[in-house]
This record gives sequence, structure tokens and C-alpha cells, in this order.
Amino acid sequence: MRRSLALSIISLLLVTGNAFAVGEARMAGKVLDAATKQPIPDAVMKVVAVEGKTFSREMKSKKDGGYAIMVIDGTLRYKFTITAPGYSTYEETIKMTLGDTMKKDFELDKGAGSTSTTEVQLQTAKADPAVSAYNEGATMMNAGDVNGAIAKFNEAVTAKPDLVAGWMALAKANARQKNHQKAIDAAKKALEFDDEDTDMWTVLYQSYTGLGDKTNAAAAQAKMPANANALFNQAARLINEGKDAEAETALKQAVAADAKFAQAFYELGMVYVRSGKSAEAREALTKYLELDPSGKDAPTAKEMLTYLK
Repeated sequence: MRRSLALSIISLLLVTGNAFAVGEARMAGKVLDAATKQPIPDAVMKVVAVEGKTFSREMKSKKDGGYAIMVIDGTLRYKFTITAPGYSTYEETIKMTLGDTMKKDFELDKGAGSTSTTEVQLQTAKADPAVSAYNEGATMMNAGDVNGAIAKFNEAVTAKPDLVAGWMALAKANARQKNHQKAIDAAKKALEFDDEDTDMWTVLYQSYTGLGDKTNAAAAQAKMPANANALFNQAARLINEGKDAEAETALKQAVAADAKFAQAFYELGMVYVRSGKSAEAREALTKYLELDPSGKDAPTAKEMLTYLK
């Protein structure tokens, strides 16, 4: 019987293949009433760089008070000025964090006319060697010079051991080069700062798998969120290796994570056919046809159902 190999791998982007944004920083949160904690829509937020470069941007908060901003140079400090009718003006100078999106809510006090200011003390702007090395590594990574990037990321975390973005970049770059143990070491270091970072648990899973360490790979996988595409791709590899029993488990997890994943139901149905589980095969193939009646494998599914009755 023809094996249905899930060869069209479904857009699973391995974290080891992501590009790095050079010095980029993001911040998001809400503008709230300080007393009631209710959102303030249409609050005007002005963001101005206070050192290094000329940057000025103005935006408004959304209906739920939400805002999001991205700056190209996250090594600088920026002055945030927030105004809204009936509220005091709020000012704060902030240096955003590199890597993960920084979470920050602004709370405005009632009473127009006065200004509430929180100023972060500024120091003479100096080049941070760790950030400079990280940015050079990011540029190399984006240009395809992975080994050069690894050297620069190592330089960055040596200069600044708490540079989480540096450890994350180092883990991903080493994983791309299949330097499994080095990727594991860097990912573990990053997880010391944030033990819920799914990218780093994914690096650990991939690297432990590459080393053949099934126990630690399984432990890392347990920390990863259920990802239907990832599970489907895992099942595809298992099917190609003739491991239908293991593929069945992965496919059942995939459809549990995404009940509308038509192709996963099809592959699961074909696994059931090969293993002689006729009732389960009928159910899975019928579900596939319900979800994607004109899909590329619909003719095969319909024909198979005639034999399973």
C-alpha cells in the first residue's frame, strides 16, 4: 500500500533559522487611569530620543488603551510623554531592553495642567562593548556568516554575562551549525533569566535530539507549547522512517492542538489503515473530508473509505 508521506512540511520555521534584528527594541502595554486602572483610549504618546540620534514619533493608544512601539536602536534612551484630556501629562525617560518585547503600562493621574515626571538618570553616552558585539554578530548572522556571528555573540556575553539576547542568539546560531552541546549550554544560560522562553526550550529539544539524548529531549519538549505544525512535521519524519506507531502519537497530539488541521487527520487516517485500525481510520478520513472536501488527497480518502466499510 502506498505510504502517504507528509512531504509538504507545513511552514514550521525552526528557531535556528530566524534572522536577528540589529539593536532593535520593542515595548508594548497600556495607558491606564491610575485610580481605576481602566484603559484610556486615544491618549497621545510622543517618543523622542534623548541621546545619540534624532528620533521622534507620535502615536495614540487604542480603544483598549494598548500601544506598541519598535525602535531601530534599542541602545539609546527615549523620553515618553503621554497626554490625555482631563489627565496630568506623564513623562518618563526609558532605555528599552534588547530581545524580548518590554512590557510597560503608563498610569495617568486625573487633573489637567500638572506634569508627572519620572526621569531615569542619564549618563554620558558611551558605546557598550557587549551591545556593539551583539549587533556585529547580528549583522553577520543576517549575512550568512554564522561562525563569525558565534564569535561575536560569545564576545558579547563575555563582556556582559546578563545579556539575555546574546545568550539566545548564541544558542540559535550554534543550533544552526549543529554545535549541539554549545547550543544547549547557551540555551540553559538564557533560561536562567527566563525559564519560560519557548525558543530556548525548542533549541534544547532540537539539540538533545541531535545528540540522541531522548530523555532530555522529551523533557525539553514537555516545556514547549503544543504546536500542531511542529507535531505534524515530527510525524512526517517518523512516517518516512517507517515508525507509524510513534507517528500516530504525534498526529493525535497535532489534531488535539488544532481540531481543524485537515492534513493531519488524513495522515492519521492512513496510519490507522496501515495498522489495521479500521474504525479509527474511517473516523479520521471522514473528518479530513469534512474539513477539506476538495483537498489534494480527497480522492484517495474517498476510495479508502469504500474499502473500510
